[in-house]
Amino acid sequence: MPLHDDLTAAQRSLDELVRSLGLLEERLGSGLEVRRVRTDAGHLRESLALLRAAVPAAYPAAGPDLVTISDAPYDAALWSSAASSAAGDYVDDEGIGARDRHAP
Repeated sequence: MPLHDDLTAAQRSLDELVRSLGLLEERLGSGLEVRRVRTDAGHLRESLALLRAAVPAAYPAAGPDLVTISDAPYDAALWSSAASSAAGDYVDDEGIGARDRHAP
């Protein structure tokens, strides 16, 4: 999930928390505990606003590096080794070994 979406989800959750605190305050009254939680929610709102303001400067939006893959068929000359082109006696496939030779 992109960073902007994460921040938006956090903001929605915080808004839902504030709404729920309002409902609790209606049921329980505005006692000390409810005021503390409401104050903490206010601090979270301020901190999230500061984070949202700081993020674009710290993390610029960078798109993925795209690589274009051609639809043209492969050039067979690219897959032959220099030795086989010059001497014509073997092709060394990387990691496989050479023709007419065995691994030790």
